[in-house]
Amino acid sequence: MIRRRRPLLRAAAVGGGAYLAGKHVANRQAEAQAAEDDQNARLDSLEQQQYGSYPPQQGYPPQQGYGYQEQAPPPEPAAGPSMMDQLTQLADLHKQGILSDDEFAAAKAKLLG
Repeated sequence: MIRRRRPLLRAAAVGGGAYLAGKHVANRQAEAQAAEDDQNARLDSLEQQQYGSYPPQQGYPPQQGYGYQEQAPPPEPAAGPSMMDQLTQLADLHKQGILSDDEFAAAKAKLLG
């Protein structure tokens, strides 16, 4: 019976060693992949910061013809008076007596949100 157990013990030892070696290799590969992913994420964030600081580059102008229709750029919104200018204008109207106290308070509340 002793002879029979030794081959089983030997097989168990070899199998257990192979299992541990495979597990070690898998852990190393997972660590390497995690390090590579981390490095790629850091590079991506640095590229985003770098590209965010430079103005976008202009390419060649588009070719005319062949069914291409040039689109006009969207109009820029008109710059209205600043909040401070509007408040001073309301205060001037209130001082002149054009706006009552209640009207001034309502207009100021509407302007400030």
